[in-house]
Amino acid sequence: MLEFLYPQLVKIMTENIKLQSTSRFNFARITELLLYPQRTFAVIAGESQPSWLTPLMSMSSSAALSVIISGYLTSRAAQMGEMQLPADWQYWTADMQNNYMAAQQSMQGPVFSYVLPLVSALVGLWLGWLILSGLLHLGSTLLGGRGTMQGALNISGWASLPFLLRDTLRIVFMLIAGHSISSPGLSGFASGAFVGQLLAHVDIFFVWNCIFLVIGFVAGDSLPKGKAILNVLIVTFLLLLAQAGIGALLSNASGLAIQRPFF
Repeated sequence: MLEFLYPQLVKIMTENIKLQSTSRFNFARITELLLYPQRTFAVIAGESQPSWLTPLMSMSSSAALSVIISGYLTSRAAQMGEMQLPADWQYWTADMQNNYMAAQQSMQGPVFSYVLPLVSALVGLWLGWLILSGLLHLGSTLLGGRGTMQGALNISGWASLPFLLRDTLRIVFMLIAGHSISSPGLSGFASGAFVGQLLAHVDIFFVWNCIFLVIGFVAGDSLPKGKAILNVLIVTFLLLLAQAGIGALLSNASGLAIQRPFF
């Protein structure tokens, strides 16, 4: 009897471990979500446990790799006497340009090239995800949604996967071009610091992310599509304004530009 039960018990325990592992890290869902978003978000909406770790860890890895490659290329360019100027350089005053050049000369070490950008990218990613999820959950609740904060965390995490593709494309571009990206998004069309910071976060992947958020909150919170669109547009617009304002202040103060989105 014991000889019969023991293999069955081991089999059950093994299956439970596999199920827990799959629910915690489900990398196959990344492809499923990008190809079949509505069907995949319907599955995510029905889950009662957290599943956001997979997309957040994936984006953390891509962000870290992007920062490392960008830091290496920037350091190499500085050693060779090459320096990429900000997109709105011609609009800066002479004092701002001199301060920027002096700051760039004094920030060639690994702390400024790797450590600080990496910490900024990861903190911005995780903190921005929490803020985005909280605001979207609040807005959804006010509009009549019946979702939970856990559901909002899952939806916001998985809806951010387009940024994983953006990081991948940026990495490939930097490796091919041999230099870092100085004008992300639509910032190359900007004529001022604030507008430049605002447009730096706007591209096709940002629009893709907004579409995923709408699909996710329609499925997860049972919101009508119109209310879901309104909720996503208001929250993302407010966050864009906040990011642009902070980025413009830091850019004017030290000549540095925050290029990593907070969500």
